[in-house]
Formats: sequence, structure tokens, C-alpha cells
Amino acid sequence: MNQYLKHDEWSIIEEGFNPMNARASESIFSLGNGAMGQRANFEERYSGKSLQGSYVAGVYYPDKTRVGWWKNGYPEYFAKVINSTNWIGINVLVNGEHIDLAECKIDSFTRILNMKEGFLEREFIVEMPSGVKVKVNAKRFLSISSPELGVVRYSVTPLSAKAEISLQPYLDGNVINEDSNYNEKFWDEVEKGFLNNGGYLITQTKKLDYVVGHGMVCNVTLDGQSVIDITDKNQYEKYIGCNYNKIIEIDQTFTITKYVAVISSLNCEKSDIGKSIRDSLNVAISKGYNSLIKDHIEAWADIWVHSDITVEGDVAAQQGIRFNIFQLSQTYTGKDERLNIGPKGFTGEKYGGSTYWDTEAYCLPFYLGTHGQKVARQLLLYRYKHLEKAILNANKLGFKDGAALYPMVTMNGEECHNEWEITFEEIHRNGAIAFAIYNYVRYTGDSTYLTDFGLEVLIAISRFWSQRFTYSESKGKYVMLGVTGPNEYENNVNNNWYTSSIACWCLEYTEQVVKQVKQIEPEKYKKIIELVKFNEIDEIAKWQKVRTNVYLPYDEKYQVFLQQEGYMDKEQILVKDLEPSQRPINQKWSWDRILRSCFIKQADVLQGIYLFEDRFDVETIKRNFEFYESRTVHESSLSPCVHSILASKIGKIEQAYSLYLRTARLDLDDYNKEVHEGLHITSMAGTWMSIVEGFGGMRIQNDMLIFNPHIPKGWNSFSFKIWFRDNLIKVKVTHQEVTIANEQGPFLTVKVWDKPFNVNSSGIIKI
Repeated sequence: MNQYLKHDEWSIIEEGFNPMNARASESIFSLGNGAMGQRANFEERYSGKSLQGSYVAGVYYPDKTRVGWWKNGYPEYFAKVINSTNWIGINVLVNGEHIDLAECKIDSFTRILNMKEGFLEREFIVEMPSGVKVKVNAKRFLSISSPELGVVRYSVTPLSAKAEISLQPYLDGNVINEDSNYNEKFWDEVEKGFLNNGGYLITQTKKLDYVVGHGMVCNVTLDGQSVIDITDKNQYEKYIGCNYNKIIEIDQTFTITKYVAVISSLNCEKSDIGKSIRDSLNVAISKGYNSLIKDHIEAWADIWVHSDITVEGDVAAQQGIRFNIFQLSQTYTGKDERLNIGPKGFTGEKYGGSTYWDTEAYCLPFYLGTHGQKVARQLLLYRYKHLEKAILNANKLGFKDGAALYPMVTMNGEECHNEWEITFEEIHRNGAIAFAIYNYVRYTGDSTYLTDFGLEVLIAISRFWSQRFTYSESKGKYVMLGVTGPNEYENNVNNNWYTSSIACWCLEYTEQVVKQVKQIEPEKYKKIIELVKFNEIDEIAKWQKVRTNVYLPYDEKYQVFLQQEGYMDKEQILVKDLEPSQRPINQKWSWDRILRSCFIKQADVLQGIYLFEDRFDVETIKRNFEFYESRTVHESSLSPCVHSILASKIGKIEQAYSLYLRTARLDLDDYNKEVHEGLHITSMAGTWMSIVEGFGGMRIQNDMLIFNPHIPKGWNSFSFKIWFRDNLIKVKVTHQEVTIANEQGPFLTVKVWDKPFNVNSSGIIKI
């Protein structure tokens, strides 16, 4: 771990500058607003190690696949949400010398991410090589209320002598992606030009022809009074900038406010991008900095009203959960059904910024609970609109008759992941998408989604599963061969328990939905079966035959579900017996050694038990938890939250707390030594689940909210809010009582520890 950040309930605070932490801090202090995002790079020049990153949601590049040995079925490209024009940049010179924190002597340095109000601020004092000391304050935000706008306010104050200060704001499209397969730059210039006190730059991707325009207008003041216009202009390929120079006396403050508009062809006609930039900048200038940040802060206040979780008595835990909620809320807003949630969000390049099964398995519950039905529905529609390509993906692999295999990684529905053991074998992602439909419907009560969209998806997924099983003559059972389960430290295994279990569940659930839609919407049902050429009698008969006769490996000695066939052939070493110097094993061991070991990257069997908890008694859950937890190294960010929830379920509250802290502070404390690559955005939703479903014990059964709460010893209380259908429910848990308030919506019945309680509109009950 690397614990260099100060604990605070509402802020992330870095005191003192250590260049060894620079890239990690760029990830941790990232900003976003759903439409765009940005790593926390410095505005001024920095010659130390850095990963410059500014990203525009939905704009990606099909980077040609690079592998040592091409296999049939490989996708032609890996989709990447690409680094775009650096728009925060301001070169800052003092008597002709650049402020550069890799070169200057630093007297003090503080960086604060204000999560409550959604802005990033730095303040530092440096001594220039010439000996002049200056103080710098830099503050920026990406507007939630006007998501095409970003604003930087940058101030320089000479402390030891008057100095000539040069502020040089710019837009620079000469950017690279660190993970480019062929060291290719992805952008061409379309147009650039100067504006009054600013300029604009329009670029276009070399493939797919996305066009993105950036425009800036600047206001420069001395001690709050406007002083000068542009003193110089400069431009070259994919770059436009301007200079503001002035002699500044000691203790005078020279400030530039840089307003930036970012417009993409995803939301604007290409021919209108230039006009839209100017229009947006005119609005920004007319409103002014104070009004823009006021609107932005109010928008964040609205988000926190229904998404905040409070923890009293544990600042580290409180900071962790708020950090996770903050990053999730600024990554995805649900305003555009074409967008989704990449594993790194807007904080880094790893995983390409594309869509994985993480969205359905982890993120959907968070958005259902905190942002409501409409936002969650957008995530499902994203997959529905990719159904045809999912069918095509399956067809390429030899499946037929409308079977669908959703991609492991995608931007537009096409598979673009090129590690064979994942692309072709980690097919459990199909199950996560089906479960998300089930989860959404039971949570919202919105059965219309099934008739309008869901049933088509479920039929296509079930067709895939029924074809993917193979009948084994020797076992007299249907088997699932050659798969990789959630635990990616096992590849090309047979009969992975989780994959086979969720496949059987999909077949069962689709059959239920077929009957439900047929009964409640017979005309719509008729249209659906005609559209997808569904033979109800024959296909359901096949599904029943398969799912009731599947081989699910089980170990009689330990009385646990076996992760896959042959798992007990491995040497059974426990994680506690691993030397700390060998962790994380994915950075210390060869892949061959990992594959031969019994160690588990992330919840696999326990993932299935978590999803289908109501099918197992507590003793079964406990046996499997104790067996697999002791063998799990948690080197996937998606793992600790599931273990934490199950630990709460079986009464291991202190272990649940330890696992919660690991998931909540995974990035803040850099547990896996990889935060420099970006944050673990999708697994952050698991932190929310650890509190709400773990300590809060929230479940939905028979259209009713159920709570079975427990509280860790070190906490005085915790509280959270849940959107449930038409209600906003607040739950507060202390060591003495549970309080449930119906803050919005009609009369509601909830269960607490299996006892029903009626909560009137605006009512409160204490238990």
C-alpha cells in the first residue's frame, strides 16, 4: 500500500509533492462530468513522469490488433477511448523561466479534490532557478450543469521580488496514447483559428471520422481588475496559443480564467462544431466564473442529496465511500444511451475505456439505488441496441439460429478484445447481462421493459447457452467445456461452476419471462416470436432438458461447489502462507506458475452464491466462503466487495469490514500497486454494494425492500439512501437502533429482520 493522502470526510488531500506519486495522483485527483473527463495533470509545464489524459465520452479509435499469433475469430481492432486535445495547458514563465515542479525548488504544496462541490484545487510556493519565489493557486472544474464546459482559474503571486510573469494558455492536439499498439497518433487537424482573447482547434480521428472541437476564451486580471489583452499569438500544427505578459509587483496576484468548450460530432453536426464552440463560450463569458461554479456546485449538491453514504466514527471509511460515489457520479450520468462505463472511466488508458461485464454485474445496482430507474434503464438499452451485433459475434464463432454472445469488450457492440482465453472463453458475461435485466425489473417493477426489449435479449442469450453446452456420454450430463470464469487465474477449464450455474439460471429465467409476456401482453408476444422466429414448444423443451441435467462439480470432502473440474488436483496452499514479498503474484510470478496454483484472482464460486443467495442456506454459504476466501488473493478490483457482502451475510462483520476497507480504499491506498494506470471505476460500485447490501443487508424479495443490518464495531453509525420505485428511503443504523425514513413517495412496507413495518409518506420508524 501507499498511504500518502490525508484522511478527510469530504476531500482528498495531498500535502507535499513527491514525484514518485505524481502519476498516481493524476489518477486519484481526476475530474469528469459524464461528457468528458481528465486526469489531474498540471496546467503548467511538468517535465517529470506523467500520463497526460483528456477524454471525450463516446469518441474512440479502432487501434489495429497486435498479437504474436493470429487466431481465427480475433477482432481486427481494440477500441480505445482516446487521449484528445490537452485543453488545460498554461505555460507559466517567471522572468523567462518556466514554472516546472520537476525543476523548481518547492517550499510548499497542497492539492485538494473537493468531492462535495466537485472541483480540484492546488496551491504551492516555488523558488525559481533565478531565486524569485512565487505562490500559485490553480482551481478547475468540469461543469456538471453545462457538460460541454471546463474552467481553469490560475493565479500567480510574486513573493520575494517583482517579476515579469507570462501566462500562455493553449490548446494542444499533439497528443499520444501510451497504449497505442503501433505508436500511432490518432488525430488529424481539421481547422484552427484565433478568437477574441482565445482560439479554437478542431481535430478528427484518422479512422471513424469523429470530429472534436476545443475552444478557449481567457480573462486576465491583476488583483481582480481586468488588465490586458493578448500580447502575442502562436500556432503550429494541431496547436494554438496566446500570451499574456506583465510586470507584477510583490504580493500582486496575476490571474487567468480559461473557459473551454468541448464539442464533438457525437452531439453536433460536423459543420456546426465551430459555431457551437463560439456559442458555448459566449454563454460561459456572459455568465462568468462565479455563476458557472455556483451552478456546478448546486448540481453536485443535487447528486449528493440522494447518493451520499455517511459513516460516523471512521474517517478512512467515510472518505473511501464518498470518493467512490464521487468518481462513479462524474463518470456516468445516464443522459446518453450510447455511452457506458469503462473500467478506468476518464482516469487512464488501461482496458481502452470500453464496456465490460462490470457494468451489469456491479454498476447497475449502484445506479438503480442512487440515480433511479431512468438512468439504469439507459444501461440496459445500450445492450439492447447492440443485440444484432451480439448475434453476429456468436455467428462468427459458429453459433446459429439467433444465438447471441455479447462481447467481452466493446464500444459499438462488436467484440474488440484480443486475448483468446478471455475473448472466446469468458462467456459468463452473457449471464451478467441477463441478470441485469432481472435485477432491473425486480427493483423497479418495470415489466414493460421485458415486453419492449428484454425478452428479445433473453431469448438470444438462452439460444447461445443451449448450444454452448455439450452432452457428455461418460458423465450422462451436459457439460461446459473450455471456459474461463470470473477467476482469470484459471483459463480453458471445463465445467466452471459459476459459468454453468448462471447459464442454467438464464435458461430458467427466460422460460419464466416467455410465460409472463405471453400472459400479460399476448399481442406483443406474438410480434416478438415472429420477429426472432421463436419456436416456443421446441426451444423451451430443449432448454429444460439441458438445464435440469447439467454437471456441476462438487467436492464431497469439503462439501463445497468446485470452482471447476480438477480444481482439487492443485496443491492446496492458503493465502496466509504466502510470503508478503510474493504479493501481488500477478507482478511476481510467471503466468504458468499462477495457472498451476490454487490461488484465485477474484470471486468465482462466491460470485454465483452472491447472485443466487436465496438458493443456499447459511451453512452452505459459510462453508464455501471460508474455503474460497482463504485461497483468494483479491488481485482483481471486483473481488473484495463480493466477499465483504457474503461475510456480512454469515455474521463475519469484522472480516466484512476489512474487505470493505480494501475495496473502498483500493485506489486511495493503492492496494494493488497500479493506480498510476488509472482508477478502478467499475469496481467502485462494489464499495457501495458492500455497505448497502453488506452492512445494510438490503435485499428485494417479492417486490419488498428487506433490511438485515449489521454495524462494524468501530463505527458509531452509518446511513444510506435508496431509490426504490417511487420512493426515496433513508436508512440509518447505529448500535442501538435502525431508523427508516420515507423521504419521498407514497406509503411503503419494508421488512427489517424479517418483520414488516409500514412507513407512511414522509414518515419515520425506529426499530
